[in-house]
Amino acid sequence: MESLVWADRGQQLQVEPSDNEAQVRCMGASRLGSLQLPPTIYSIWVQVRGSSWVEAREGKFRLRRGDWIAFERDSRPSIQSDRHGVCIGLGLGAEMLQAASEMAEPGLYPGRGHLQLHEARMFLDLWRSAVRRLEAAPTLNTAATIGAMRPLLLKLASMQSEMSANIPMCPGRSRRRKRQVFGRLQRAHMYLYGNRDRVVRISELAELTSFSSWYFSKTFHGLYGESPQSASARMRLEQAAEMLRDSQMMVGEVAAASGFDNCCSFARAFRARYQTSATSYRKAATLTGRAGSAKS
Repeated sequence: MESLVWADRGQQLQVEPSDNEAQVRCMGASRLGSLQLPPTIYSIWVQVRGSSWVEAREGKFRLRRGDWIAFERDSRPSIQSDRHGVCIGLGLGAEMLQAASEMAEPGLYPGRGHLQLHEARMFLDLWRSAVRRLEAAPTLNTAATIGAMRPLLLKLASMQSEMSANIPMCPGRSRRRKRQVFGRLQRAHMYLYGNRDRVVRISELAELTSFSSWYFSKTFHGLYGESPQSASARMRLEQAAEMLRDSQMMVGEVAAASGFDNCCSFARAFRARYQTSATSYRKAATLTGRAGSAKS
């Protein structure tokens, strides 16, 4: 089975599932290429150039240069690169995921983040090196595969170090339980972000994490310092601000695209967060952008 899967120039590829839990997949999509993953691998993606859209069980996400995103094994993400985009990824079976956890405490989890330019280049170099090693010896045993992947797996763990530093804040008597709770809450946090176009019900998040609604709300607030409802409202308003800066959509369209029932409720919520109206915010963002262009 090939260790590298690449979709380029509009290709639509489906990554084949594998019974080998030690399987490693290096993957990529470029120039309108798209990939669909099976529900058997943990995957992490880094946007190297341009942008891509990712759809998964957790919602819809846009990756810009330097962004990274990681998904659980049953998320089944689909990656679609834009015309100038390059997105690279790594897929790990259960055995390799466990090896990563043992190699670099405390392991890998679902989540999102951003890499500075030099970090993204380092990840790309390590990814390319892993591809060369896997292609040079496609029949490596598990121990040899882990050895070949070690530099890249350590880089993945370092990318998540700030995020995973919050694991001790999770409830649980053992580290294993704390990690389990953290992974589920991270997935719920991603779900809120991936569904910023609507109001997400607590029952959806409880079902996603296999917690009761009460326990989920309590542990979410304890970890992130805000309730799921507050986090959802904040993320939807942040998306609205982004749309006001980067698109020509009318304010009413921005409100609807951010999950608000009417313009009045959106206007109140937006002013409460940004201390200005949506229209004034857009004008100020436009003037700032023009000033920046003039300086450059």
